[in-house]
Amino acid sequence: MDNSLAELGDRLRSLRARHGLTQEEFAQLAGIGYKFYQDIEGARKKEIWLSTVERLAAPYGLRAWQLLTPDMPEGSKVARKKVVSSRVHRK
Repeated sequence: MDNSLAELGDRLRSLRARHGLTQEEFAQLAGIGYKFYQDIEGARKKEIWLSTVERLAAPYGLRAWQLLTPDMPEGSKVARKKVVSSRVHRK
């Protein structure tokens, strides 16, 4: 398994947990399928497109390169508000 994809999965899991989201909630925010997201977070995908990384970064107010950087930022406060707001409006 490619170590960088495993690291990406770990970063995604950490960010998602910090924002209090389930995998299904985050997949919906990112506009990707739930099972597809599970495979990315679980490092079961052998490769993913840059456009997918951009979709994964956007709900957190990050750019793709920030999500791929080892010392990844937590995401902006504005993005946190968007994520929380999205959760409230779905209920």
